[in-house]
Amino acid sequence: MQERSDSNRISRRDFLGTAAVVGAGAILGGASRALGGAAAETATTTMPTRAFGKTGVNVSILSLGGIFNTIDNQLLLRQALQMGVTYWDTAESYGGGKSETGFGKYLGANSDDRKKIFLVTKSGAARTKSLEASLDRLQTDYVDLFFLHGISKPDSLNDDVKAWAEKMKKAGKIKFFGFSSHRDMSACLQKAAQVGWVDGVMLTFNFRTMVLDEGGDGRYKKALDAAHKAGIGMTAMKTQAKGMRASNAEAEQALLDAFTAKKFSLQQAALKVVWGDERFSCICSKMPNMTILKANVAAALDKTELSAADHAALRTFAEATASDYCAGCSDICDHAVDGQMPVCDVMRYVMYYNAYDDKHEARELFAALPADVRNRLTRVDYSLAESRCPQGIPIAERMKLAEDLLA
Repeated sequence: MQERSDSNRISRRDFLGTAAVVGAGAILGGASRALGGAAAETATTTMPTRAFGKTGVNVSILSLGGIFNTIDNQLLLRQALQMGVTYWDTAESYGGGKSETGFGKYLGANSDDRKKIFLVTKSGAARTKSLEASLDRLQTDYVDLFFLHGISKPDSLNDDVKAWAEKMKKAGKIKFFGFSSHRDMSACLQKAAQVGWVDGVMLTFNFRTMVLDEGGDGRYKKALDAAHKAGIGMTAMKTQAKGMRASNAEAEQALLDAFTAKKFSLQQAALKVVWGDERFSCICSKMPNMTILKANVAAALDKTELSAADHAALRTFAEATASDYCAGCSDICDHAVDGQMPVCDVMRYVMYYNAYDDKHEARELFAALPADVRNRLTRVDYSLAESRCPQGIPIAERMKLAEDLLA
């Protein structure tokens, strides 16, 4: 997350240029002041926490997303913990295990801090050998929460997975079990609420998905309500709601103008929208430098609520730029193309490449797709999928963009 500049705005480039690594006390003070003016006066100095479902555990409302070079950013990890960011998230796939290794480097050197951290890791499969390798890299005997990573179908939550999770809990290797998902999230959530043995989930949730659900069939809202009622702890990701490209400069400028006089940035506002939904316990955010960490912590500490006008501005922007944002309702487009192409996944990789500047990861994920899928990327008839897409995405054009960027 980043600030913008003039008298009330600091550009990301300028903000990064002036960032400095300072002591924890100064950082906390700087975080509360990052909002400026009246907003700074409403800031606390203690990171808020929320109950994580029915687990009996409270977690910080801000999570340190570990998809960055954690090995060489040990001071940042320390500062995050000292600033109250006690929920740490990683995965075996992040940097090919290097993210876990970086967290492990910190925990190995600061063993007393382990009990302060709600540690989460993920794997694409429920395998004991894989989990044990993660524990070795993390230099810990257990993780607080294990996520089955990136599930896309409800039947991923089957009896075999349940038995494995129970076995790992009994062995003391994990405390809680859950999943993350980018695709067909509504159906996966409904299944989680039904089975009764899922402790936590990580899902895409932002001001765009809110607007989409308000104007659609409400199935995501119903699924979130069901999971919340079932006592499942929910962590939000992709909260900045970035699209696949800057497709509507006029709408973006209008949104910037709407927040010119605010004491917090657009990125902080995007976080506040999600924190305003009490169903979510936490936001997971990639925070690879002190600038983003301080700005995110400042937003978490600040008690200022967004106004009706703020919400309206975000809603107007979401509606004007809907065709640039894939909401992950993969069951619609997958069915429309007879399963020939993982449309949502490909568009997510484009988003990583363009909006998140994760070009290497985007290309790696794309390269991992079967060769026949990559080869027919622009040969599939997407007309039916386009007609059914609730966002009105020109899917064929986006697939050509993916081929140009990722192939």
